Amino acid sequence: MPEFLPAELVALRERAERVARDELVPLRDDPDLDPHERSRRVRAAVEAAGIRRLTLDPGLAGRADQPALTLLVAREALARHGVAHLPGVFASSPGLLAGVGEPLRSTHLEPLLAGEKRAGFAFTEPVGARPSRARIDGDDRVVDGQKSYVTGGADADFLTATVEVEGQGPAMVVIDVDRPGVSITRRFASFDGARHAAFAFEEVRVPRHCVLGAPGEGRGKALERISEVRRMIAADCVGTAAWLLELLETHLATERRDGRRPGDEQRARLRFGDLRVQAYAARSMAYRTARLTDAGENVVNECIAAKLFAREVANAVADAAIQLVGGEALVEGHPLERTYRRLRTLRLAEGESDVLRVNVARGRLDLGQGRI
Repeated sequence: MPEFLPAELVALRERAERVARDELVPLRDDPDLDPHERSRRVRAAVEAAGIRRLTLDPGLAGRADQPALTLLVAREALARHGVAHLPGVFASSPGLLAGVGEPLRSTHLEPLLAGEKRAGFAFTEPVGARPSRARIDGDDRVVDGQKSYVTGGADADFLTATVEVEGQGPAMVVIDVDRPGVSITRRFASFDGARHAAFAFEEVRVPRHCVLGAPGEGRGKALERISEVRRMIAADCVGTAAWLLELLETHLATERRDGRRPGDEQRARLRFGDLRVQAYAARSMAYRTARLTDAGENVVNECIAAKLFAREVANAVADAAIQLVGGEALVEGHPLERTYRRLRTLRLAEGESDVLRVNVARGRLDLGQGRI
């Protein structure tokens, strides 16, 4: 376990592991439980344990006020039991709406935090397409453009979208999906079950109060949100890797009918040892990145590296575990089959792996940012 954690974070970790082990794992593994009822019980359990609202500040003032290290400790502890991804474990984060005033606070932020509205993050545009843009017309911004992959867009009530505002630069705007000129051009689901969409905007009028932040701040706000999600993915992957290694260790230590154990084979030991080394490195990277974040450092490159490396380590652990366990691990519903599907989608989430590698290089060579 990481050294030098304050007593309150040790207590948080123990509390998260207790609710995961005693309540969430049985809910995850009950095949007869209705998904909506499962989600309701998950929410109730983590709420009672003081876990669910860690993504909010105590007064719901509209900011995620928890230190990055606190969120990492909680997410990792839950992931070590294979439950961090369950719907309802954490309350909706304010995300890009953090700190907004009226009227957006009442019309969008508070309903989002209460679970009454859902948001989609509209950043990715079709390859070769002109960036989404907005012209100023009185108090409105008139938006035209396309977004090819809106995370959560299939079920969203509103989008936070990046646009280029004429004469001002990049901006983040809030666009209700039922506004005239907004259309869904494609709905699709990734194989982890998440539902997304592609959107088109044609002469969509967005009131001035729906622009988030000052002119020109849009891209920076989007990157802050993306970095936050990358740290979340890293925490999930670090904990998931530890959980998978425990499953694999149990398999390797189980005697077969001939009295031998799978872990007696040299190739299995070599692979298992290598995976544990990689998991240690990924975990160290995630914790250092969280501490740098809380110290106010520029961590764009570090967040990329933590997400990229932790995801690849978790995927390598899952792949090796499937190989060593054998065909049973590929049966639908097996923990390894379910986890491998989920981890594979994270290779694209918040940046495709090779693109992220290029971005790290650009951060150093072109921008001089980050320590790596």
